[in-house]
Amino acid sequence: MPAIPKSREQQRARRHLRVRKRVKGTAERPRLVVFRSLKHITAQIVDDVQGRTLITVGSTGIDSGKKAEKSLEVGKLIAAKAKDAGITKVVFDRAGYKYHGRVKAVADGARQGGLEF
Repeated sequence: MPAIPKSREQQRARRHLRVRKRVKGTAERPRLVVFRSLKHITAQIVDDVQGRTLITVGSTGIDSGKKAEKSLEVGKLIAAKAKDAGITKVVFDRAGYKYHGRVKAVADGARQGGLEF
């Protein structure tokens, strides 16, 4: 009997869990997580030791530009907020998404803003 095909969300969740087994965020080097929806993109900096979200930035407040341009801006904004909080190094968590398009744009924007990963 053939297996029931999984939905895209279920496949992404499995990939994310597989990555999360290895990627941990600490106080010295927190985790930069990306969430991509159909319309917006959100980036968070998380300290997994304390289980706290330190910084959150989303594209909901950015009005102009295409989705990839907004993603680049989200990366720059999260890097600026991280620098203000004294964070310079992070671990990048793509959350099961391909490192391509908007996810890559967030990473590039964070690197342009001065974050190291």
